Amino acid sequence: MLHQKTALRVAAPVAVLALALTACGGGEDKADAKKPSGKSKAKAAATPAEAASGGEMATGESAEGKVEEEAGNVTYDITAQKVDVGTEAEAQELVQDKAEAKGMVLAVAHMKFTHKGGPALTSDSDAGEGTTIWADGKRGALLIGASDDAPGCEDPYDVESWKTGESHTFCESYLIPANAKEMEVHWSEEDGEPFIWKFPGQ
Repeated sequence: MLHQKTALRVAAPVAVLALALTACGGGEDKADAKKPSGKSKAKAAATPAEAASGGEMATGESAEGKVEEEAGNVTYDITAQKVDVGTEAEAQELVQDKAEAKGMVLAVAHMKFTHKGGPALTSDSDAGEGTTIWADGKRGALLIGASDDAPGCEDPYDVESWKTGESHTFCESYLIPANAKEMEVHWSEEDGEPFIWKFPGQ
């Protein structure tokens, strides 16, 4: 399901956004003015059996994954619900160097996480950090902060109490080519194979 948005995050101050220059390729560099320094990355308790559990998921299908949170290992049910896609003009407003966003649009993946097992969380979650967006087989360029207060998205820093059975929706934002024919939302445990949900392009 593809949702076209006309105003995803144009009100965001450009100063808090940072474009990870992956140029729609690889790379893991992230610059996040909002995250406190020293914040640990999401770490999964991946075993060989779990690492082999990734693969293509049907629309609406949930995957099961583990994340090493501060409280301990937590098992989540994870579903890529939708991808909101903006316009080229909006993408230009979200970066300091407009040339970086030429021919690009903002894609926001909505990921639903349900706490299935493990300790209750008493601080923010790292579950969303395993999410990436790919377009026509290439990873998009991560855009930090663009979806923190987008409609339907929750800020993981605001979730400080999370018990078994409760769900939250976290979003990740990437710049992808405006003419992409197919989008994929990936989520993976650290060192694990990704679960992949496919969405049509524009």
